[in-house]
Amino acid sequence: MKGRPLAAIVSAGLSKFGKRDGFSSRELFAEAVKEAFDTCPNLDPKKDIKALIVGNMSEAFEHQCHSAPIMSDWAGILPAPSVRVEVACASSGAAIRYGLFAIISGLCDVVMVGGFEKMTNRTTLEATEYLAMASDFPLEQWNGATFPALFALMATAHMHKYGTTEEQMALVAVKNHHNGTLNPKAHMQREVTVEQVLSSRIIAKPLKLFDCSLISDGASCAILTRPDIARKYTDTPVYIIGSGHGTDAIGLYERDDLTSLKATRIAAKEAYDMAGLSPKDIDVAEVHDCFTIAEIIAYEDLGFCNPGEGGKFIESGAPTLDGSLPVNTSGGLKAKGHPVGATGVAQLYEIFLQLTGQADKRQVDDCEIGLTHNLGGSGATCIVHIYRRG
Repeated sequence: MKGRPLAAIVSAGLSKFGKRDGFSSRELFAEAVKEAFDTCPNLDPKKDIKALIVGNMSEAFEHQCHSAPIMSDWAGILPAPSVRVEVACASSGAAIRYGLFAIISGLCDVVMVGGFEKMTNRTTLEATEYLAMASDFPLEQWNGATFPALFALMATAHMHKYGTTEEQMALVAVKNHHNGTLNPKAHMQREVTVEQVLSSRIIAKPLKLFDCSLISDGASCAILTRPDIARKYTDTPVYIIGSGHGTDAIGLYERDDLTSLKATRIAAKEAYDMAGLSPKDIDVAEVHDCFTIAEIIAYEDLGFCNPGEGGKFIESGAPTLDGSLPVNTSGGLKAKGHPVGATGVAQLYEIFLQLTGQADKRQVDDCEIGLTHNLGGSGATCIVHIYRRG
């Protein structure tokens, strides 16, 4: 059966993303949790929630490991067992997948999944170093390769092989910044033009300032349950109907092709096959646009267009809000922000709003099927989920 529910999302919450001075990650997580609980009054958190699975990339930002019990405490769900998962920027995407495992196995009827990261309390240099820890140490970090540099290599390869242009990459930033102005929880609520993107300072050629996502603070959460009991908690559940996890070599130097991410192709195929759907069935998507080239490559690897046609896909207007396949209606990592551990469930949050008709000024008409695509590092990890309106 196409679209057979694996689990149901009955509520979700998101903190405001941005430079949240004076707020710790535990406070941001409590902010996200409060929204999830407030919009699901039939849920009894202490009684119903049987586990917490939370994504977080680095202990370095707040000098704090063993963070899962802290988040469980601040969510008010102790003594529910809790665990932190880490696969770099895909950490909370993995939390969703392991939450699914808990539901499907029958071990838990209701679980909370989420993610968090507090980043702006560190200098840009420190944040760049901590993020670079998700790349290979001896052959990338040690030689000075940061993530802007690694994705710049991908951009250069894509431009050389397919003729992709800096203007096409700039169109991704323009689109996502526009969507961010419609999202009150986005970090960057500011329009940009192609000219502003192209004239912004070089970070790692050909990537410029406005080609890069933001260093942000934020947290996200969602409540998952068995599909057969979902309507006990809400009249408008959203079902997870496909899940895929792909893994590739961590270092770019080990990969055969820098213009495509094997982990995405693996994860997407698994999720599409599980859902019994194909790319043409997707109505709205949140993809991992840590850099503008990453969104263009995602279009291709997810099957939204043919290899090498990602630049033409954005030029066509297809992924804009009123296009045939709106992508990153939230503003994406580019404008909404990228508190790395929170991103995967933040993507779920946007799709949950879209499929339940709660996305306000950025609402996509008549959307029934959504997709999230969450990368870890330079693409060694990818988590893809597919969702259906209840």
